Amino acid sequence: MKTTVLNDHLIQLTRYGFVNAYLVREDDGFTLVDTTMPRTGASLIAAASAAGAPIRRIALTHGHGDHIGSVDELKRSLGDDVPVLMPELDARIHAGEKVVEGKLTGSWPNLATVPDVRLSAGDRLGNLEVVPSPGHSPGHVAFLDTRERTLIAGDVYTSFGKVAVTNHFYLRFPLAAMATYDKAEDLRSARTLRALDPRLLVVGHGPAIPNPTDAMDAAIARADR
Repeated sequence: MKTTVLNDHLIQLTRYGFVNAYLVREDDGFTLVDTTMPRTGASLIAAASAAGAPIRRIALTHGHGDHIGSVDELKRSLGDDVPVLMPELDARIHAGEKVVEGKLTGSWPNLATVPDVRLSAGDRLGNLEVVPSPGHSPGHVAFLDTRERTLIAGDVYTSFGKVAVTNHFYLRFPLAAMATYDKAEDLRSARTLRALDPRLLVVGHGPAIPNPTDAMDAAIARADR
């Protein structure tokens, strides 16, 4: 797993070269945002230890398998003192509820862990603010770090080659569009996140983008054609 220090508060952890998780430094330790693929838990714990702090909570942008893949392993290793936080609708989907019409897209693996907290608009996790951004999944959220306006955008955007909205096929990373549930809503969420004027954009798939607003504008324009 590749470790990239992005700033004093953020470390990017990349599995298999294309799936990202993030360690967000808080006063009490790290918030781990997403968990990448299965059998990655030990590596995520080791990365936090190497960075000098424990994982205190696990916050998920959405419920797809490449983002929750190591939740059960982490929960077994870290115990009940480390809560798992998942967006409300995606948590309900994992609980077996039918909350949307039509067929769900993306991977929804069986999850033994029951989220301790269901995330809603405006919730705060230390310095992270929860920003609803549905479309890629029904309950997808992003996280805005209010210290430096870093936006952890999950899968609303990807950034391989160039920044792209996941509502349409993009050759450099087509899997994200294939997993998007509601393409029109995904585009609306892309606009919502752009309006936050982030200074750093980080995503589930691709490298970090500093000063990303022009790239986000261009991505939205392409997605709206």
